[in-house]
Amino acid sequence: MISNKLQCRKPLNGFHKLFTTIFILTLTLLNADELSDAYQKEYTFLKAQKLELQSRLTKEKSFQIKEIQKAKLKVQRLQNKLVALSQSNKNLQMQIEKSSQMLDDKNLNKEITSSVIIQAKSLLNEYNINVNDAQDTAVVATMNKAFVDASSLYKKLSSLHKEKGSFYLVDGTTATGEIIKVGNIAAFGVSNKASGALAPAGNGAYKVWNQDTEAEASAFASNKLSRDIKLFIYENLDKDVEYAKEKTLEDTLEGGGTIGYIILGLGALGLLLILLRVLLLIKSGSNVKQITNVVISKVETGKGDEALEAIKSFKGATARVIKATLRNIKKERDHIEDIVTENILNESSNIDRFGNFVLVLAAVAPLLGLLGTVTGMIATFDIITTHGTGDPKLLSGGISEALVTTMLGLIVAIPLLLLGNLLSGWAQNIKDSMEQSALHIVNLFEINKA
Repeated sequence: MISNKLQCRKPLNGFHKLFTTIFILTLTLLNADELSDAYQKEYTFLKAQKLELQSRLTKEKSFQIKEIQKAKLKVQRLQNKLVALSQSNKNLQMQIEKSSQMLDDKNLNKEITSSVIIQAKSLLNEYNINVNDAQDTAVVATMNKAFVDASSLYKKLSSLHKEKGSFYLVDGTTATGEIIKVGNIAAFGVSNKASGALAPAGNGAYKVWNQDTEAEASAFASNKLSRDIKLFIYENLDKDVEYAKEKTLEDTLEGGGTIGYIILGLGALGLLLILLRVLLLIKSGSNVKQITNVVISKVETGKGDEALEAIKSFKGATARVIKATLRNIKKERDHIEDIVTENILNESSNIDRFGNFVLVLAAVAPLLGLLGTVTGMIATFDIITTHGTGDPKLLSGGISEALVTTMLGLIVAIPLLLLGNLLSGWAQNIKDSMEQSALHIVNLFEINKA
């Protein structure tokens, strides 16, 4: 039963599908025209929208191109304006710098002119020439007047001119006469009492210099100048100049101070020791050849035993060495040479006496001079610290000590060193001659013995 039902349903299902398909196709065909119309309307609308958009796009592009061109033109104009403004600003800056430089130059010129006027006033006032430096006066006129006055003063001061006046003599008295001024650097005084070159006496006064310049003063007075002229050159007449004084040996020694006297004492001691050393060397080296010749003559004649007796009366280092040699002449050669060497060494202490001490003094003297230099410079700097450098006379003591002690140290050291070494060489020659003579006698004795 079931199978039959299924068989009946299969034809029904197929028919149902077919019916559905036909129904759908019918509906599709019925709506195709409506869809086509709707699509056609939509297509037309969209096409119209596209054309409108394209037209608007074209117009917008044309508008944008025009706006861009306008903007470019505006930017170009602004750039040109900026360049013009930059150049104008640069020109203004240059003008400002020039104006500032001109202002600085004017201020500097003002300062220079003020300084020149002040200097002119300070210098010309010394010669009773007035320079008006008031602020309300014309600067150029003031400077021109100052230059004219300075030129006239220069001509006056650089020329030889005469004037009446008074001056002091060497003994302190005053003489009235004619003062001959050589520019502004020297002067001569001519009077019935005395004549000669003039030196500053302080406070604008003159005094006769303590040198023989009367002939020059007379030559200037009579305008008969010679080629060589003695005169005293000065800077100004404000300070009194001390008379020239010849420096003596005592003044030089006083300048060295205590250390200078110590150096001189060492030098005197060194010279004394050198004299004593010379006497010792003369005594030690005396009769060397005479003693040697006496002994050699005895040995060569076969009287060697009498040689010691022949030189018994001779004194000195050489005689003692040869006597010791003769007393031991018959011993072995090595023993004799040892005896000769021993006796020469014994005599060396007397021959070399004072030699090393002289050389020590020669070495110490320049060191003391250096010490005096240091102490003198310390004293000079102490004076500078206390009184400054205004008066050079205050510094002369320390400088004199510094230089004089060095000089004295070298003066003492050089001869002591030279003579000490010469005497050392002399002493060595004496010792060599003693050794040579002793060995020569030994050799002759051996030859004659053989």
